[in-house]
Amino acid sequence: MDQKIGPLLGSGKMAEAFHYGDHVVKLYRDPTNRSVAFGEAAILAIVGDHGLPTPAVHAAGPYAGRWGLVMDRAPGQPLASLAAADPALLPAALEAMVQLHLAIHARTEVRLSPLKPRLADRLGRVDLEAALRASLLERLAELPEGNRLCHGDFHPFNIIGPPGAAMIVDWPDATSGPPAADVARSYLLMRHGAGHELADAYLERYLATGALTETEVRAWLPIIAAARLAENVPEENERLLALARG
Repeated sequence: MDQKIGPLLGSGKMAEAFHYGDHVVKLYRDPTNRSVAFGEAAILAIVGDHGLPTPAVHAAGPYAGRWGLVMDRAPGQPLASLAAADPALLPAALEAMVQLHLAIHARTEVRLSPLKPRLADRLGRVDLEAALRASLLERLAELPEGNRLCHGDFHPFNIIGPPGAAMIVDWPDATSGPPAADVARSYLLMRHGAGHELADAYLERYLATGALTETEVRAWLPIIAAARLAENVPEENERLLALARG
């Protein structure tokens, strides 16, 4: 842990990533996030058992006054940035994203926390009308449990590197659950971050594989949208509430 922390590689709401010798150190913004750091280390160890292109964890602990993880460095730029810089790459980028998501969902995983109780907890904490909350919880209870690996935050900025050589990063929200819920989450995130056209293109390509139907995915959207409110992204709240209300 005496390696010098190098330049910033990237940042998100919860953490920042820095050069760390031949590796990368991910430092959580909240200096009290010890359990989050060790929790993500455990998740990455479980995910690594599946042979997916994910960074291996080499250490977890305190770094420069914050908790963090030392991991393999992902190759290059986020897939979203590569496609934005070269629009001709977009079809291959979307195809790569779908194939990676299918590879994740092909893995059965019961060691991770189940998705449905996590969603129920978030629905219980967000500011919703009582009738809407009750309706969403009832709908959630009726949806399938699932036992497949779900990333929980799968979008083109969490895919690092070009199509065919990319690594999937940021796994703290990984769960065991139904792929349809994970696809709905990705679709929701892309609608806000990349726009309707790209979100629709991603969903269309995933559905074209025949793994799921559009009805199965859209059944999760109101619940996923309402649960997203717990993440406190103010600029999304109005749209999320509209989706939650159907």
